[in-house]
Amino acid sequence: MSKISANDVAQYFLVRDDQEDAETGISNLKLQKLLYYAQGFHLAIFENSLFPDHIEAWAHGPVVPNVYHAYKEYGRSAIPAPSPEGVTLCSTFGADQQEFLNEVYEVFGQFSAWKLRNMTHEETPWLEHEESAGIIPEEDLKQYFKTRIQ
Repeated sequence: MSKISANDVAQYFLVRDDQEDAETGISNLKLQKLLYYAQGFHLAIFENSLFPDHIEAWAHGPVVPNVYHAYKEYGRSAIPAPSPEGVTLCSTFGADQQEFLNEVYEVFGQFSAWKLRNMTHEETPWLEHEESAGIIPEEDLKQYFKTRIQ
């Protein structure tokens, strides 16, 4: 199976949210935090990255820059889901990856964008890199999230 991108994961969450018929939808801010939690827990559980894109510590928390820029036109509004016909989730993600992403969505998708933002502001990976607004190393994510699964 080829490596998936952060944008693939973002589209999965957007389609999943649409299937849940969420009232508020997923804003770019919320999407960024879902990507952060997915990457962090994937690193901790499976010992490898879910996607190769890097995460940076921005003012409002962790951000995958290329995904942010892909959806920034929506501002604070909900991002419309890509049509399920246009996203072939089963061929992009294996069953184990879908199960993992569904779990991340079920746990963290219930929170508002600002609640997720505030949660990340209390976590070591963002705290240690927010001053420099730099890349949060995967090793830092892995070590932090390992403490969350034990």
